[in-house]
Amino acid sequence: MPVAERVAGQSIARSFLKEFDAQAPLTRRFLERLPEDKLTWKPHEKSMTAGQLAYHLAFVPSGIVQLVKNNPVTLPKSFEFIQPASRDEVLNLFDDGAATVRRELPKFTDDVMSETWRLFTDNQEVLALPRAEFLRDAMLSHWYQHRGQFGVYLRLLNVPVPASFGPSADEPPAFAMQSRTA
Repeated sequence: MPVAERVAGQSIARSFLKEFDAQAPLTRRFLERLPEDKLTWKPHEKSMTAGQLAYHLAFVPSGIVQLVKNNPVTLPKSFEFIQPASRDEVLNLFDDGAATVRRELPKFTDDVMSETWRLFTDNQEVLALPRAEFLRDAMLSHWYQHRGQFGVYLRLLNVPVPASFGPSADEPPAFAMQSRTA
């Protein structure tokens, strides 16, 4: 990530944390709408269940921050998506993970963020890029992609979809709701 993309006067990590802190409440609103009776529902046989996708969405930021603390990293041969037993399990994971991100991310200096981070699988290097670039792609962009995917699950389940960057068909964005109450 070019240093020019940093918010003026902030480290790369602080800039990412600022974005995370803006997006975390929005993501939690999506997760809060996971219907307790639809944890094992899935829209297609190849899809994750609603519970698995919600769990993954809750886990991604803290999981990625913990992953990039090491360099290099070797991924396990298989990865299993966890099926939660309840919405509360997902929300607790999210809340604990948000605290982890807030605690660990600021520890990364700009030098550490610029360092080439390496990922291996089966003793073969599959990624070598600046740590900040991986964090941008995996912790944030990947997270947003899954939040959008989860929004589709909510729509298919006839659950009102929260607004995020703009309005959803069900509600205006937070800034518009705030102006209505002012």
